[in-house]
Amino acid sequence: MEIDIMQSVYERNETLAKELNSELTRKGIFCVNVLGAPGVGKTSSLIKIIGNLNEKSYVIEGDVESDIDTKKLMDLGINSYQVHTGGGCHLDSPLVSAAVEELKPSNGYLFIENIGNLICPADFLIGEHIKLLICNVTEGSDKPYKYPLAFEKAEIILVNKIDLENYVEFDRDFFIKGVHLLNKKAPIFFVSAKNGERFEEVGRWLAEKKKEFISK
Repeated sequence: MEIDIMQSVYERNETLAKELNSELTRKGIFCVNVLGAPGVGKTSSLIKIIGNLNEKSYVIEGDVESDIDTKKLMDLGINSYQVHTGGGCHLDSPLVSAAVEELKPSNGYLFIENIGNLICPADFLIGEHIKLLICNVTEGSDKPYKYPLAFEKAEIILVNKIDLENYVEFDRDFFIKGVHLLNKKAPIFFVSAKNGERFEEVGRWLAEKKKEFISK
């Protein structure tokens, strides 16, 4: 009986996700589901990414509590909307659909910053066109081996805080090998949200990827 209930939850979520994806595509919105553990610099990276895009961007911020990141984005003039899960470990399609109705994005990019977690968010579609995974060098280089699902499903991977790489034990080769064992297609960008390093390249990649899903 519990399996039937769980199956029903997944089916409803995926149905709503497909409907939302179609709606966003019709409106010219390229939707990016941003994954990453707490403290990797998801919001700081988003600010740098958006600064390197030539179209309007919107952000849905997912948090268990607080609106600290949303206020930071709004202070920068970025259209943002806060979603609280009330303890839930991931966003789902009903929450995101309701947020989209309030935010009313059109023609551009919609970034959905998911809950800080490398497990649950990777398993749920929420209307996105792609998943963007953010890691950082201070987490260590073993994350692809410990949390494979997020790396398997990512279309693009950012490794943030490379300005700290000389101060921590991070093995790039070991990290890249772990990613490639799971996912040979996703490009890996080593970036710094502190100094903006390589975010111009990330912006160009996203702009090209958008063309695959959104026709002008």
